[in-house]
Amino acid sequence: MLVDRKEYMDKLIAFREKQIIKVVTGIRRCGKSTLLEMFQTYLKQQGVDEKQIIAINFEDFDFNDLRDGMKLYAYIKERLVADKTTYIFLDEVHHVADFPRVIDSLYVKKGVDLYVTGSNAYMLSGEIATLIAGRYVQIEMLPLSFKEYVQSTGSETDLARKYTAYLENSSFPFALELAGQPKAIRDYLDSLFDTVVIKDIVQRKNITDVMMLKSVLRFLFDNIGSPLSSKRIADTMTSDGRRTDVRTIEKYLEALAESYVIYQAKRYNIKGKQYLQTLEKYYVVDIGMRYMLLGSRSADVGHILENVIYLELLRRGYEVFVGKVDDTEVDFVAMDGKKTVYLQVAATVRSDATLKRELAPLKKVQDNYPKIILTLDEDPEADYGGIRRINALDWLLGRTE
Repeated sequence: MLVDRKEYMDKLIAFREKQIIKVVTGIRRCGKSTLLEMFQTYLKQQGVDEKQIIAINFEDFDFNDLRDGMKLYAYIKERLVADKTTYIFLDEVHHVADFPRVIDSLYVKKGVDLYVTGSNAYMLSGEIATLIAGRYVQIEMLPLSFKEYVQSTGSETDLARKYTAYLENSSFPFALELAGQPKAIRDYLDSLFDTVVIKDIVQRKNITDVMMLKSVLRFLFDNIGSPLSSKRIADTMTSDGRRTDVRTIEKYLEALAESYVIYQAKRYNIKGKQYLQTLEKYYVVDIGMRYMLLGSRSADVGHILENVIYLELLRRGYEVFVGKVDDTEVDFVAMDGKKTVYLQVAATVRSDATLKRELAPLKKVQDNYPKIILTLDEDPEADYGGIRRINALDWLLGRTE
């Protein structure tokens, strides 16, 4: 099933033929290759000749010889179309030896419009960052949003049931092909998990204790939305009989974040307008993968909703922090350079005590930026002195600002 990834397509269209390298990043199987294929179809519909498109997926064995940087450069150079734009798509380009220099050499050629993808954030660090600094735009891709998932079903009805299916069946696009086959979905996620952990992390980082890495990952998946530190994770592993240290944990956290398995939300002092360096929170790229690893146990509805909201804020272009205001916490402080939005997330606020608890931190924030409580309660929208309570599923669908 082909899902229209409109937001990402719009970005590619906006940057078409601009003198800048388009770098699409994201976890394996989130839809990067399909996005490039959809964009190539769009180009052909706009009158671009097939000869003007060079598309190479380096996970396709047919292109194995081109993993040599010099051979790749020669292959592309002889296929450039004179006096017309040549659109070059290099999928999973980090498999190519010396790929930063290949990209840099192609970039400086006239008439080249360059698009690359990668499954690791490290692709944009080190040498490549130096070579193409200021010459690229990064488009970070995530698996399907709830809105995209609902649109794939053809109807915006029975949202509560679809939200449950979205969580359990996974947000990875291919899972849609396996709808109604829970065992097949689990097997697919298990295979994807092993591919990401083994190929993208263990081999690249030369990690020898794979069981420890998986234990740390399970711990993170089981504690989404909870304040954590490297020391606390190391102490927990050690108390469970798997001795480790803070430095090792930090190495694992960095590797998991680089492969887009987890996302770190740092803390921000709202009144002091300072970034804090302790007790970050972690969120996972896909709740279905969490269910696959942990089962339905520890299914904290509130923290799972928090995870979904966090990822959606990233999709909407926000930089997201956990807010500290006096001795209380605002779940998310979302900034996009123009405005700030404060959000509290709760499964329900129908009890007076819970509502009072969720309102308290927002009432302490003294600026005039929007303040919102998102909940799964199917109640009419309400306003508490300028703090709006909104149904989270409506918000995820973009039905409300």
